Amino acid sequence: MTAGRWRLLGVLVLIAVLLAFPFFLRNYGLNLYARWALIAAAGIGLNLTVGYAGQVSLGHAAFLGFGAYLSAFAIKAGWTMWPAIPAAALLCFVVGLALGFPALRVQHHYLAFATLGFNALVFLAMRNEEWLTGGNYGIQRILRPVVFGWSLRDSFSYAYVCLGVLAVIAAIAWWILRSPWGRAFAALRDNPIRAESLGVNVRAYTLLAFAIGGALAGIAGVFFAPLIGYIDPHMFSGLVSIDLLLIVIVGGSGRFIGPLLGAAVGVLLPEWLRFMGDWYLVAFGALVLALMAWCPTGLAGLPERVATLLRPAPRDPAERAT
Repeated sequence: MTAGRWRLLGVLVLIAVLLAFPFFLRNYGLNLYARWALIAAAGIGLNLTVGYAGQVSLGHAAFLGFGAYLSAFAIKAGWTMWPAIPAAALLCFVVGLALGFPALRVQHHYLAFATLGFNALVFLAMRNEEWLTGGNYGIQRILRPVVFGWSLRDSFSYAYVCLGVLAVIAAIAWWILRSPWGRAFAALRDNPIRAESLGVNVRAYTLLAFAIGGALAGIAGVFFAPLIGYIDPHMFSGLVSIDLLLIVIVGGSGRFIGPLLGAAVGVLLPEWLRFMGDWYLVAFGALVLALMAWCPTGLAGLPERVATLLRPAPRDPAERAT
């Protein structure tokens, strides 16, 4: 069987497992599963910016917050959440374009601080503008929608809605990465000077990397608010942006399946470790450190790491000569 067929078989098995998994979960597990799907969807957007285009960003939680607040505003106004989807995508795309401008001037840790400052500015606006966002009290009773008479307010139905959101965002990202845009992003990440010499518009693709990644996170945020039923500014602070970046790196930066694996570590692993009581975060940090020390390419790079360890070491030339 060729590598392409093995890859297709793996994708089909993954889809089957994801579709079947909710049948074995109860209410809390279903909500956790839906949260994993939306965080993975937001991680796909960040992976496009960081992993494929090579632009460091610590402001991604702000885009998730834009989508969540737009969804909450729409529901509180008596509408449904659906108009918030294009509104969030457009708003986050435009804001992402603006956020990309510092990347034209600075790189690496300087860019990380610039994007973190953007996230801090958004967080302060959400916290202080109480007339709009509710401030620290947040917005409560964000109800899940009803579609053609079918209520999505039970956890089982909404888990599949969030899984569908993940599938759509993954399909969009897959199409982008297979297009000339994806090749331009890879060239921008590997060597911007060489990419520019080959005719790649470095300025345009740098801005697009932030804009598209932000738009995908904004769409995920629209569905995040009804999932939780309550939002406040602390859900979209700089620490959450760091968590999203951790998810991308632990899963495998620049690898398509990386955000799905990283979200499982960032969302599900802390819950599984709660039996350790107050030590569960210590155990979580130790496991992440051990993983990154042993496999710096993340979970998606584990097969390659294992294959490298199992591959026989080349014999010494002097030994072969004897």
